[in-house]
Amino acid sequence: MTAEAKVQIAVVGHTNTGKTSLLRTLTRESGFGVVSARSASTRDVSGVALICDGTPALALFDTPGLEDASGLAEALDAQPEAADPVAGIEQFLAGDHGQGRWEQEAKVLRQLRRSDAALYVIDAREPVQTKHRDELRLLGACGRPLVPVLNFVASDEADPERWRSQLARMGLHVQASFDTVVYDAAAERALFDKLGVVLDAHRGLLQRLMQSREAEREAVTLAACRAVATMLVEVAGQRHQAPLHVPQADITEALRRSIAAAEQRCVDAVLALFQFDLQAYQPPELPLTEGRWTLDPLDPEALRSFGIRAGSAAATGGAAGVAVDAAVGGMSLGAATVLGAGLGAAWSGAQTFGRPWLDRLRGHQQQVADPAILALLATRQVALLRALLRRGHAADTPVQMTPTAQGWPSAPLRDAVLRARHRSAGGLAATGAEHDTAVSPVAHQVRVAVGAT
Repeated sequence: MTAEAKVQIAVVGHTNTGKTSLLRTLTRESGFGVVSARSASTRDVSGVALICDGTPALALFDTPGLEDASGLAEALDAQPEAADPVAGIEQFLAGDHGQGRWEQEAKVLRQLRRSDAALYVIDAREPVQTKHRDELRLLGACGRPLVPVLNFVASDEADPERWRSQLARMGLHVQASFDTVVYDAAAERALFDKLGVVLDAHRGLLQRLMQSREAEREAVTLAACRAVATMLVEVAGQRHQAPLHVPQADITEALRRSIAAAEQRCVDAVLALFQFDLQAYQPPELPLTEGRWTLDPLDPEALRSFGIRAGSAAATGGAAGVAVDAAVGGMSLGAATVLGAGLGAAWSGAQTFGRPWLDRLRGHQQQVADPAILALLATRQVALLRALLRRGHAADTPVQMTPTAQGWPSAPLRDAVLRARHRSAGGLAATGAEHDTAVSPVAHQVRVAVGAT
């Protein structure tokens, strides 16, 4: 597939600068290649193609790290004089590579000669050293356009301005900054634009490729927002009902399991859409670990961790039944209706508390998710989406989220969910116009809340 691509790009650089990481983030494949702190974890050339309009458009080749460019440069200087620098490189590649001493460098140079251009990946946290200048001189002798890519620029240790200045002094004025861990959509577009500058004949193709990738990311974002919205509408509309003799703790547990399952389906769907796999990561500070939330959505401590205050007995749902028993015991249906309406309005709304009292008088009990639970679900799913939208596929640390002190991510999202709750009181089919009418406004507000509009 890579050989069929119209543009061939070699990804080159010193060992451990993030070459494989760059390909992981550009391909959206967190499992591509081997990323390791060990020196020279990539030993051979491997390629992958980016698709545009259903066909391979651009092939990216991951190459081994350069380890002894300075020694090779000296050896090339000692070779019999060649007609030009490219001829000198070809002469080296046709030989024994210093009896195997520079076999790794030979793989890089051979791939570069076969490619249309190269991305020279730089760890912007490192100082500019002689080895980097020797590498650039060696790569430049291959006669192919070279675009330096500053990696890890989001790190506090990075000094991209120093690198830009030194690269310009070496005549490399077309440069890009692209952090493989902290994703920036504008930086990715700029990277493809810079390739278009040095590969003018392919500029149109590169622009179409980037437009295609942006459309794909937009579709993924919309699908993720809709997955969150579907979960919120599903949980908001749940009604767990049982005869009066069933212990309320059992109903609460059934509600708990149902909510946890709905949220887990949402987390799984969102991670799959963004092509992230969290299974190998260490438990993070906040509740997502191995793709699973570790805090119970009905636990008041989970609510407090996200700055949400549960109203009265509604946080767990279990104690509401006790209040119902005390309030309506021995009353007629009419009196209970009046009291239920009055106290329901004073507490959390007649829909949450008034109807359960009437259900009890009719011989059954019912529990629903309190708005505080819905707020928690919305808050941490929005936090997850925000984190994933800024996460490169080379990231190997846990997803980190900052709890909000606002309760709901936004008032419009709260209102959309509660309106959907009212519409779904009788239950909604998983598909169809009625379901879409409930989910679409919530999905729009989720998208606004994550800043993806």
